[in-house]
Amino acid sequence: MVSRVRIVAALVAGLFLLDASQALAGAPARAIALPGLKQNASILVDRWGVPHLYAASEDDLFFVQGFNAARDRLFQIDLWRLRGLGQLASVFGRSYVDQDRAARLFLYRGDMQQEWHAYGDGAEAVTGRFVAGINAYIDYLAAHPAQMPFEFRRLGYTPSKWSAADVVRIRSHGLTRNLLAEVARANTVCKSGLAADQIRYGLTPAWVTKVPQGLDPCLPPKLLDVFTLATQAVVVGDVAPSAPLAALTASAPDQDASMEGSNNWVIAPRRTTTGRAILANDPHRAYSAPSLRYIAHLSAPGLDVIGAGEPALPGISIGHNGKIAFGLTIFSIDQEDLYVYELNPADARQYRYRGAWENMQTVRETIAVRGQAPVTVELNFTRHGPLIFSEPDKRRAFAVRTGWMAPGMAPYFGSIDYMRARDFAQFRRAMKHWGAPTENQVYADTDGNIGWVAGGLVPIRPNWDGLMPVPGDGRYEWAGYLSGDKLPFSYNPKAGWFASANEMNIPAAFPYKERKLGFEWPHNGRYTRLQEQLSRSGKSGIEDAMRLQNDVYSVPARRMVALLKPLVTMDARGAAALRLLKDWDYQERRDSGAAALYEVWWSRYLGGAFTHAVLGAKDAASVPAPDPTVLIDTLERPGSRLGKDGAAVRDQVLLGSLVAAYADMERMQGPDAAAWQWGRLHTLYPMHALGAGADQALRAKLNVGPIAVQGGAYTVNQSSYRNTDFVQNNGPSFRVVVDVGNWDNSRAMNMPGQSGDPESAHYRDLAPKWAGGEYFPLLYSRAAVEAAAELRIDLVPGR
Repeated sequence: MVSRVRIVAALVAGLFLLDASQALAGAPARAIALPGLKQNASILVDRWGVPHLYAASEDDLFFVQGFNAARDRLFQIDLWRLRGLGQLASVFGRSYVDQDRAARLFLYRGDMQQEWHAYGDGAEAVTGRFVAGINAYIDYLAAHPAQMPFEFRRLGYTPSKWSAADVVRIRSHGLTRNLLAEVARANTVCKSGLAADQIRYGLTPAWVTKVPQGLDPCLPPKLLDVFTLATQAVVVGDVAPSAPLAALTASAPDQDASMEGSNNWVIAPRRTTTGRAILANDPHRAYSAPSLRYIAHLSAPGLDVIGAGEPALPGISIGHNGKIAFGLTIFSIDQEDLYVYELNPADARQYRYRGAWENMQTVRETIAVRGQAPVTVELNFTRHGPLIFSEPDKRRAFAVRTGWMAPGMAPYFGSIDYMRARDFAQFRRAMKHWGAPTENQVYADTDGNIGWVAGGLVPIRPNWDGLMPVPGDGRYEWAGYLSGDKLPFSYNPKAGWFASANEMNIPAAFPYKERKLGFEWPHNGRYTRLQEQLSRSGKSGIEDAMRLQNDVYSVPARRMVALLKPLVTMDARGAAALRLLKDWDYQERRDSGAAALYEVWWSRYLGGAFTHAVLGAKDAASVPAPDPTVLIDTLERPGSRLGKDGAAVRDQVLLGSLVAAYADMERMQGPDAAAWQWGRLHTLYPMHALGAGADQALRAKLNVGPIAVQGGAYTVNQSSYRNTDFVQNNGPSFRVVVDVGNWDNSRAMNMPGQSGDPESAHYRDLAPKWAGGEYFPLLYSRAAVEAAAELRIDLVPGR
């Protein structure tokens, strides 16, 4: 039977919320009357915590979506707003002023009419109704403070109300690129030259960059501190917020955590066991508690869409609408540039531009500080963007030009347009105006069609490639943006499938040398594995897709072990290491000792040995880790960089680093290699924003884990980690497999759970299933939802 909450009365505040635990315990029926709701609506929450929202109109539907997002994720979205708008100090005190100032530098400050227009018709109205729903729930809490979520009670503050503009002005939660890569490249060139940088990061398609004329590549060490503060997560507790959170978030350099990845694929009906198209998607992002994404079902006349989205945004970005299914991965378009200015020695607020001194624009804003007087800060902008660092003594300043500042660039918000598409032509038209993040969007429909559309704002750089900082004197200017319909796409490919895993997938016929979308792409190991599996003869089903999403076979490991197999050594540790790896099946399972040795070798020892051999000790110091593609390709063809005795040098690199890794494993897990396990090293510990403090009981309440995990950075089940302690910090918290047309047979997973309330049963209930590679049914039909519902909340208009 469906537990049911009937609306029978309106209270003083017009609202009353009964939580799921009360309803299931047989508590008396209560009422929710919502001022602002126009017609009756309902929320059915299924046993996995997925809310199914039913309304009589789209206008009411987005109101209910906002209300429900606040019901389940209020602290998360409130923190999202505070961080994005630069208002953290108003709640957490003086130590957050620097982070607030940094965030305000990267707010959208352009024309709001252009901004709303960029997303298509009705975007402002949809967002207005969504935030009205959030605010309705906040009104309820004001009248019933005992219902306030745990975090607000703990921290002693109340949530703020939203405006529609807040949703789209916030840009710093998204993924744009390549500012960090530009700075890393400049630092390497400063110390060791472009040849060393080609080891640090291999460019694809094949490309050789050059130092822009007039650029001094030696940059100040604290250059990125402000940008890091603007984009990092919020941690409340014993960690200083004004310092970059490297200790909490750093990865092994070679794992390229800055380009958080994903997998997706679509299979045509002729290649499936169902006779229908199948779509699979598992976006990879940093782990947290609660999860970054939130699964919801939005149903009203004219719109019936289900899947995952960002909890602070209206709409659905990954899922299906009963006609088409859609899913995304990152497509590496370069949307950022660092500009370096010569300052006027007589006035540090002027910079040289086209032969004259130009004034910076200075904006003064007041930052509210809890318990103290407000602080006035200055925000300086050049014609290219926010100033992030100034060196008056060297007469230099640095500003960021980023796609964030253009209309239509609110991350993921463009999904409110494409989620309505009914065929590929409509979907592609919607993607024409997609801004950020830059995406591979895969598509499938009930007519059996499949496709791929690349989307994202592409700056046109007529006279440089965007790979290094450039002087801001007027010689290096964007010449507008490439029209979205000029980006590559595919419709019903001959192979009967299409997949992307962040690899360089620009078609050979695309004029990339002129359009220069980007040259920095992750290693293609995950895509190679997808290609091998999807190209096999025979047909694939839903279960095959779920297995492939959880696949821990390492293609790079296969290539590396092939280099080890001919080797022999008299060193006892080296011989033992060779025996262990030569018999390995390249599966990075939790219980695998070979996987543990391989990952320790790969992430701690092999890269350093390789860069020393290729570059020498001095220049190797400027390359923390080599590009994995460059490393493997060079070891397979050592003469290319290791000289005429390259094979012998390579073998020394392999054996010497492997012996060191074996000794490290003995130190960490003992001398008996048969007892080694990758899962004893490799764990996952999703943290809550309040979960980094010293209070052990609080950490246990808020954080999830630790969980023994498997896989690596280049397995389909992507599992990047910090090489200091092997804690996973990036991977697929959300997974979905869509049976296109038989919608109730679709499957999903959201780690660690659907709810953002640490006191809810759905806060961490999905973590064990996720760890075991399990899924739950992503139910769509009303009958299936009713049968699986554990809570029903009926809503009526209130006064």
